[in-house]
Parts: sequence; structure tokens; C-alpha cells
Amino acid sequence: MREIIAATNNKNKLKEIREILKGYTVFSLSDVGIECDPAEIGKTFVENALIKARAVYELTHKATIADDSGIVTNALNGMPGIFSARFAGTHGDDKRNNDKLLNELKDKRDRSAYFMSAVALVCDKGEFVATGRTDGEIMEEAKGDGGFGYDPLFYSYELKTGFGQATAEQKNMVSHRGKALRNLLKIIEDENL
Repeated sequence: MREIIAATNNKNKLKEIREILKGYTVFSLSDVGIECDPAEIGKTFVENALIKARAVYELTHKATIADDSGIVTNALNGMPGIFSARFAGTHGDDKRNNDKLLNELKDKRDRSAYFMSAVALVCDKGEFVATGRTDGEIMEEAKGDGGFGYDPLFYSYELKTGFGQATAEQKNMVSHRGKALRNLLKIIEDENL
């Protein structure tokens, strides 16, 4: 299995996935001419990643990976969580999502948070899931112009800087998605997939 379909057309996610899975040819949905956007009705990141990977695998019967990830805050009882991409109502509106998160946290002392990622692989040998997590806190304002999503708000304890201020290489070493993808690579190798 040297070719994998990534169940996304998100250019930022694709770039990150391709950088980490360098030994594989990773195709986007548009690369293989597929339109597939299943409802993310799961209650967890793992369930949503599996929903997406299964849907594309059913259409192609080719090894498919899907990621579901988000930011979890303690002060907001886990929100935005699985609703991270549509926290402000519109899917993928980073500015509105960031503004809403800052507004929700403005009177909170506890700004601790973590990014969580679940990556699912569905292939002819079965279903495999790996997760990754990175801890930090939400800064009081956006910093840097790197990354995407909530990156400009997230201060990484491991990097000792904001994700928006880090290089792509620095971020990928400690990011939730980077950790999940490296954990999935280990499963692929261990299972001889």
C-alpha cells in the first residue's frame, strides 16, 4: 500500500498529511474525481474520522485515511471539540471561529486547551485508528501568520511558542495531527499494510 486517498480537499490538511506521509503518494478527493462529504454525526473525533474514511473507501475500494480534529478547552467544558470547524456556525470560517472562541474565553481564568486528532485508515485489511494530542493554552489574541484554523490562538507547551508563529516543520513535530499520523504509520508498519 503505497498510495492512499485522503478523504479531504482541505489544502492545509493535505499539505500537512503529505509532509508527514512522505513515503506515500497521497491523493485528495479532487485528485481522484470524487465528491464525498458525509455528515459528521459521530460523538467523538474517532467516530467522525471513521465515518469519512469509510464513505470514501466504499466509493473507491482504495486505502483511505480521514482525519477529524479540533481544539478542546477546559473552561468551556470541552468546546468547541468536535464542532471546532463550525463553532461560529459556518463550516471552515477560521476568523469567525477564532473570534467566537476568544469571546467565550474573555472572562475565564483557565485558558488551558489541547488539540486532538483522530486519523482513521480503512483498507482491504480492515480499519485502523490512531490519535494524537498536543497541550497548550489559548492566547488572548492571535499571533503569527502561520498555520490555519485555531493555530494563531494556540500556545504550544512543547514548542514554547504559538502554532501561528512556528514553522510548518516545528508544528508538524508536535502537532496533534502529526502525532496521529506518525502513530498511524507505526500501525501500518506493524501490521504490514
